[in-house]
Amino acid sequence: MTKIYHQNHKEILFEIFRCVILMMLLVYESSAYSQTYPSRPLKWIITHAAGGLPDTVARIYAQKLSDQIGQPVIIDNKPGANGTNAAQALALAPIDGYTFLITDGSTFSINPLLYKNLSYDYKRDFVPISLIARAPLYLAVNPKMGVRNFQEFITKIKDNPGKFSYGSSGIGSTHHLSMLALMKASSLEMVHIPYKGSAQSVPALIGSQIDVLFSAPPSLSGFVKTGQVQLIASNASKRSNQEPNVPTISEFISGFDLAPIIGLLSARGTPQESINKINEEINMLAKSPDIIESLKLVGVDANGGSPQEFSKALEMEINRFSKIIQEAQLKVN
Repeated sequence: MTKIYHQNHKEILFEIFRCVILMMLLVYESSAYSQTYPSRPLKWIITHAAGGLPDTVARIYAQKLSDQIGQPVIIDNKPGANGTNAAQALALAPIDGYTFLITDGSTFSINPLLYKNLSYDYKRDFVPISLIARAPLYLAVNPKMGVRNFQEFITKIKDNPGKFSYGSSGIGSTHHLSMLALMKASSLEMVHIPYKGSAQSVPALIGSQIDVLFSAPPSLSGFVKTGQVQLIASNASKRSNQEPNVPTISEFISGFDLAPIIGLLSARGTPQESINKINEEINMLAKSPDIIESLKLVGVDANGGSPQEFSKALEMEINRFSKIIQEAQLKVN
């Protein structure tokens, strides 16, 4: 009996010793990975074509990140199918901490609500790393409407139901959903005229083919300076440093916040060490005066934060857009 006891005792001690050694090896490997990562170029897959908002933001960050980590950051544009092409590309890439996705929130907040049989699932396939920017859209009116501010705009539309028209970058776009939310909250009636992007909708506003729209600052700034367009509100939760004199709709309608968010994600299963490293680097860049100024020039506010904060921002956007789409009974296919 004593012999059996000693044998069991030795086996237990051996198992404990083995576990300790394994833990020490894991800690060592993790530390070694952290010290050498990244040891080769990173790839950022972008959901939009060159010149699109996510692409512009990505390139501003990529150059500075490359300088910081001593490795190139390769930009791989995979536009089309409303971000689906890029999401698929990440899902098929090696899960080794070297391939990432840069996208606005619509890839995960709008697409699943409008398109059936998507090949990706946000919670199943992706891990948020960092929110890198917020890009408020501005409610812009043609001066011929004769309104000077947001309150006058609401009054005029209410007094003339169905008389005025608004443009968007297409059915289901953030521009479209922002206007639907505003109309719902304020009991407004307007005619929707969808276009294929701001390159078409903004000229239509200038040419008086439509009366109002939501759009990003780069598409509007030149026309604002010449007095051809007037900005009366933004769809963000707080005023932007770019246009501090333009109020937010949330100042009149509590909780209104539909400003697009742009973030960095990786495939689920990515080593935690690489997630932590890239998040740390992005947060440092988001506070850099160079990054802040460069983003300001394209109408974007720099952001940062933890993966958990980015996840929360995405969940909030998903919930908001889900409500808008369901109430409007929107369907694409």
